[in-house]
Amino acid sequence: MNKSLGIMLVDDQAERAQMVCEQLRAAGYRLLAQLSSAEGLLYQVERHKPDIVLIDIESPDRDILESLAIINRQAPTPVAVFSARGNAEFIARAVESGVSAYMAEGISAERVQPAIEIAMAQFRSYQQLRQSLERTQKQLDERKAIERAKGLLMAKKNLSEDAAHKTLRNLAMSSNATMRAVAEQIIHYFQPGN
Repeated sequence: MNKSLGIMLVDDQAERAQMVCEQLRAAGYRLLAQLSSAEGLLYQVERHKPDIVLIDIESPDRDILESLAIINRQAPTPVAVFSARGNAEFIARAVESGVSAYMAEGISAERVQPAIEIAMAQFRSYQQLRQSLERTQKQLDERKAIERAKGLLMAKKNLSEDAAHKTLRNLAMSSNATMRAVAEQIIHYFQPGN
């Protein structure tokens, strides 16, 4: 584990936060920011660009989960939450909001490094899965557009499926465009009203 990771700490207890900051620095981590509340969390994440966010708040609430969900969409960042609030429903909602690791106990020197390692590993795994899903969705959308354009060419120009596919491919090559782009142009051209 690379201990030179940049960390943002959100802790609503000043004395505990100071102790945790000292422990993080002693362990070789870079403390980029220390916040006493999760207010403006997205702005702080975008400003400091931490490698990971550690949150230790006595009573995390729905507002924090909403902030984390926005961060997960707009500036994906690993997040580890330490909280005495350990009911299963809240933990499930936290994970849905983008929390990479949830420790149902307060933060301590012994728990920080394992939590960071878990959060980083979970985050990487989730990001790989997300990217794979996005690629698959893009390929599926491309295939659907091509199939629809072929169907339109077959119906409107009385072409066989093979001839429609060759027409698409030739148009793409001659216009130096992707088959999807050509397919979308054909779909647009044959839409009612055009």
